[in-house]
Amino acid sequence: MSNNSPLLSVVIASYNSAHALEKNLPVLCNYLANTSYSHEILVVDDGSTDNGLTRTICEKNSCTYLKLDTNQGKGAAIKHGMLSANGKYRIFTDADIPYEPEVIEKFIYYLDFKEFDMVVGDRSIAGGNNYYSKVTKSRSLASKVFSFIVGRFIAGGIFDTQCGIKGFKANIAQSIFESSRINGFAFDVELFHIALLKNYDIKRVPVVLRSQDGKSVNLLKNSIGMLFDLIKIISHKY
Repeated sequence: MSNNSPLLSVVIASYNSAHALEKNLPVLCNYLANTSYSHEILVVDDGSTDNGLTRTICEKNSCTYLKLDTNQGKGAAIKHGMLSANGKYRIFTDADIPYEPEVIEKFIYYLDFKEFDMVVGDRSIAGGNNYYSKVTKSRSLASKVFSFIVGRFIAGGIFDTQCGIKGFKANIAQSIFESSRINGFAFDVELFHIALLKNYDIKRVPVVLRSQDGKSVNLLKNSIGMLFDLIKIISHKY
């Protein structure tokens, strides 16, 4: 990082999510514009087929636009953005900016003043707005079953691996994402697995749901692929 590097980088992966970005990206931009943080927002286009609409929205909102030539998966897009970022602290979230952006202040507080290596949103702990009561019963059940399996066998009891906002110190982001291999939706699990293997300090914070405009993971539909990814995570020597 140079002396001109921003304090904060926010990375967003987008695959054919231009309409969610168009509606929600200004919320994030307006929030950050009214803080004292020097910042950058990087949108990584994961091979969208939208005739350049995602790029146009990024330019309209003064965001950095990065593009993968082909659709490789959310994990690949986030990795590319995190390793391209310049911020002292680096956060990634989803194209629909699903959680109230004020939580970013908490992330920076815990990364900076409290010196945690990694800060993650958690939809299940007190202080949020009870995410699971606001989604369908089938989605809630599938998410809880997946989180239990992951928390029990991989993520050391940190149950909400799939919450769509996570933050890192720059050097921790470099270390974790240079080691990551999973391109699909199970990439979040791999991040926890690597962080725990490296004994990084992880802080969980509650989040408040503000939007569900983005494409959610269908855990039932994608269960086989995610199962294979979990096996890869467990068996790989990082």
